[in-house]
Amino acid sequence: MKPKILCIVGPTASGKSGLALALARRFRGEIVSCDSMQIYRRMDIGTAKATSAEQAEVLHHLLDLVEPDASFSAADFVSAAQTAIADITARGNLPILCGGTGLYLDSLLRPTAYAAPPPDPALRAELTEQLAESGPEAMHAKLAELDPDAAAAVHPNNTKRVLRALEICLSSGKTKSEFDAESVVGECPYEACVIGLRWPRAELNARIDERVDAMLKDGLAEETAALLAAGYLAPDTTAGQAIGYKEILPFLRGEEPLAVSAERLKIATHRYAKRQMTWFGAKPYVRWIDCEGRNFEEIVNIAADIFICTQDCGKINE
Repeated sequence: MKPKILCIVGPTASGKSGLALALARRFRGEIVSCDSMQIYRRMDIGTAKATSAEQAEVLHHLLDLVEPDASFSAADFVSAAQTAIADITARGNLPILCGGTGLYLDSLLRPTAYAAPPPDPALRAELTEQLAESGPEAMHAKLAELDPDAAAAVHPNNTKRVLRALEICLSSGKTKSEFDAESVVGECPYEACVIGLRWPRAELNARIDERVDAMLKDGLAEETAALLAAGYLAPDTTAGQAIGYKEILPFLRGEEPLAVSAERLKIATHRYAKRQMTWFGAKPYVRWIDCEGRNFEEIVNIAADIFICTQDCGKINE
């Protein structure tokens, strides 16, 4: 039999962590973070990482794995998540994956045979130097010439993905889009129940704004300053591109008041939440809970009923 797992997904500030904790208490679960930023140490407030009290109550996995200047891919996540799930299952507990990084979860549930070339450090260094000299728009334009489909799927400011697509093309002579087309999705290795939390846009934006205000009150600016002082927020690093930190940098440089940076952070998070909903909304395996008009206890009970009644999410491979 396949190991059974429960996954809680949705946009930022939708209540995923609280729901995962409640379900962990109910079903003797352990939480596996599915967040591409929470794997980094020192980045606690800006990533909404579980508190020490929450981690003491329910065992959490895949938090604080690497320093903020380390690279960490979806493949790295899959390997770490598989190990955590096996350990949790061996203890007779329920693995509960929780997070909003859709690519990480999809890579775990839909293992893909993907033959793209491995990273080329020398070429990446060259491309990074070009990025510093010419800027993200120019690098994105270069990708558009070599691989129009890949360029259309990535924002110019997502320099990590732009450089990786260029690296693939320049090192192999084949485009990333060609490798994508040749990839084969295998069978899901788990009996997976994936539950998504959905809010009306205006209400979700209000929740995001409240969270940003709380983060600033809890010391987000100070956490960002410490990361900056330690050299962890370089523009070419994942941490340096993380929403929640780069928006605070103009304030730390004395270029604008904190209120202006905070407003920029709220707007950036609204847009990120919209992208998350677009991603998860296209996945047929997500079973949605509409949260509008429901209190937390009702949401927990609905999620528990969905999990109990779900034998397998047969749409994983669609």
